[in-house]
Amino acid sequence: MQWASLHCAGLAQSLARELAPQGIHVAHFVIDGGIRGAGRGDDPDKPDALLDPDAIALTYLNILRQPRSAWTWEIELRPWVERF
Repeated sequence: MQWASLHCAGLAQSLARELAPQGIHVAHFVIDGGIRGAGRGDDPDKPDALLDPDAIALTYLNILRQPRSAWTWEIELRPWVERF
């Protein structure tokens, strides 16, 4: 699985370099954690241990709205309790 992730990141970076001069913003998102859902709530002993779907969506929106002078091509999202 790590190789697949590395290939996706490399592809995203290549596409970003190729397409940025044409005004096309390419970004690679790594979602590193569980996502809270209707059937999957937080553990009371570990609040905010799951990613909030609204927070993920807000991050996507923020990347979409980035000024061209400060584009990012990769972002990782993980809960604050995640060890890395």
